[in-house]
Amino acid sequence: MALYLVERQFAESVELTEPEIAMIDSYERSHEIRWLTSFLSADKRKSYCLYEVDDVAILRKHAADLGLPADAIIEVSEMTR
Repeated sequence: MALYLVERQFAESVELTEPEIAMIDSYERSHEIRWLTSFLSADKRKSYCLYEVDDVAILRKHAADLGLPADAIIEVSEMTR
């Protein structure tokens, strides 16, 4: 599986509810998407999410199906410390 970083820009600050998080988790499990971590900007209007998935098209469909922005999707070659 490849690693992808998804940049999302929101019109307003974002705060997901527990039911929204559960729905996203369920979608990801059923579509073989492995979420690794996310970072949220201080103003809560931009997020950076790291996923492990076989094909970038799956992440594009993920964003479209869930109504999430996906302003940039970047393949990451490796994670370093």
